[in-house]
Amino acid sequence: MDRVAFKMILLPGNEVEYQKRHDEIWPELMELLKQAGLCEYSIFLDQETNSLFGFLKAEDKSQLDSLPTRAVMQKWWAYMGDIMLTNPDHSPVSRPLKEVFYLP
Repeated sequence: MDRVAFKMILLPGNEVEYQKRHDEIWPELMELLKQAGLCEYSIFLDQETNSLFGFLKAEDKSQLDSLPTRAVMQKWWAYMGDIMLTNPDHSPVSRPLKEVFYLP
């Protein structure tokens, strides 16, 4: 099982809306993520910096490479684009984080 961590940026003043949208996450998106072998997917918010910290486990992290090509993922990115820092293709600006410690 691969562990993946990353950070993204929430635009100021959108904390409540970000939470609301994830509380109402689309079933088809949840199914896509599960089909890609993701589990234990969490996103945390640093309220001082508006940094979002994501952590997930993936059966095979190479499966993540196909997610951006899926229509539901592109639709989700477009939906979230008004409250997050995004790239020109509407994907969130995301920076991978290097693991420096792990306690199994």
